[in-house]
Amino acid sequence: MPLSDRIRIKDVRVLSNGWTTLKSTTFDYRRANGEWQTQKRETYERDNAAAVLPYNRAQRSVVLVRQFRLPAFIRGYGDLLIEAAAGVLDAAEPEVRIRAEAEEETGYRLHDVHKVFEAFMSPGAITEKLHFFVAEYEPSMRVSAGGGLEHEGEDIEVLELGIDEALAMIADGRIIDAKAIMLLQYAALHIFR
Repeated sequence: MPLSDRIRIKDVRVLSNGWTTLKSTTFDYRRANGEWQTQKRETYERDNAAAVLPYNRAQRSVVLVRQFRLPAFIRGYGDLLIEAAAGVLDAAEPEVRIRAEAEEETGYRLHDVHKVFEAFMSPGAITEKLHFFVAEYEPSMRVSAGGGLEHEGEDIEVLELGIDEALAMIADGRIIDAKAIMLLQYAALHIFR
C-alpha cells in the first residue's frame, strides 16, 4: 500500500508565520497492523537548502565557516559553530544557489560543484531537505573576504583547515555541525583517501 493511502490529513493550523512557518497538523495514520490512529504533530516548515565543502586535494585542505547560531546558544553551546557553508535555496536550483552562497560566505568563486547526496536533517519536526556538494578550490578563486551578508545578520569567519585537523575537531567536539561532519566524513572517504 502506498504511504499516501495510509495518511488522511484532518486539520492544519498555522501557529507562527515569522522567519519560517510553524504548523500543527492533525492526521489519521494507518498503522502496519491496519488500524487507524489519530496523531498530531508540529512541523517547522523550512525551505530546502544546500551545503558545500570546498577542498584542495594538493594542499589537503578544506574551507569551513564559523558563526553565531542562536539555537545552539540557547541549548547551552558557548561558542561559535564551525560549519560547512550553506544557505536556503530561495527557489533557485541547488547548484546555482550553493555557488552564490559559497562566494558570499567564504569569498571563493567555485566553478565545478558536485552533488554528493541529499538528506533530511531533522525529519521528525523540520521539512527542510539539504543538498550536499563538494567543490575543488584554488587560492586564485578567492574573490573577496567572504563573511556573509550584513543585512542578513551574517558575521562569518572563514577557516581554511587541513583535512586531518578538521577530522580531529570532530573527534574532540569542536565541530558539532551535522552538515560539516557529514561532508568532512565524505571527503575523508572519497577525496582524501
